[in-house]
Amino acid sequence: MPRFLPPTVHDLGGFTVRRLIPQAGCRSVGPFVFFDHIGPAVLEGDQPVAVRPHPHIGLATVTYLWEGAMMHRDSLGSVQEIQPGDVNWMTAGRGIVHSERTPGRLRGVAHSFHGLQTWVALPKEHEEAEPHFAHHPKATLPLIDNDGVCLRIVAGTAFGETSPVKVFSDTLYVAIDLADGAELMIPNDHEERAIYPVSGEVFLNETEPLPLNTLCVLDPGTLPLLNARGPARVMLLGGAPLDGPRFVWWNFVSSSRERIDQAKADWREGRIGQVPGETEFIPLPD
Repeated sequence: MPRFLPPTVHDLGGFTVRRLIPQAGCRSVGPFVFFDHIGPAVLEGDQPVAVRPHPHIGLATVTYLWEGAMMHRDSLGSVQEIQPGDVNWMTAGRGIVHSERTPGRLRGVAHSFHGLQTWVALPKEHEEAEPHFAHHPKATLPLIDNDGVCLRIVAGTAFGETSPVKVFSDTLYVAIDLADGAELMIPNDHEERAIYPVSGEVFLNETEPLPLNTLCVLDPGTLPLLNARGPARVMLLGGAPLDGPRFVWWNFVSSSRERIDQAKADWREGRIGQVPGETEFIPLPD
């Protein structure tokens, strides 16, 4: 039987964030160790989203939007606005610093904002990789559109297509839009899989309703049928299990507690890096 994991909900003043993983009942799905659903919301004000510079190690951050825009800056000198359907993939590796802010053109302009922020843990052999940032426009991602089912392969391989996003382990990440009455068989070619209903009314095998904003972790090896009653939107995620447990503390992910302790000291002492043009930063939590 599939497992249903409700979110932890946080109100950040103007928009809501639902956190699905990590939680006590599920630390990861495939390489995904963090899954946040942001919005939908209408943002206003001079700087509605202002995530000050902060560090990461041992992971890749993945940003995917349905509405709105975000300006990414990092310690490599990358400056990139992400728009709906694009993919920003930032490999932290041994250490990177970045900020995420509302683009200047949208400050003071009421606009819709809706998307996902996820983290993918890097395999042990790549945890200390050189940091890297890659932007993939919507038009470069494989699209499968037939019989009322639209599949966009965000990262990894699925449904016979492979995303251009460079991944370090077997990864499944697909944005799915379903028309009224559409059906989709979920393949079993990835060991760990989960479905996240974003909007609409969706069922498994015609009878099992999938609650909105709740992560449905599928049983390995099964071939469930996804059904839509009215237009619906879901995310499919997963991949190969992690090659061992991961420790997650603040923005750091590692297979070693000692490495996280080192990252704490490095950030406290200003050794991880700086984002050009930024003067603020998020201090190490107590």
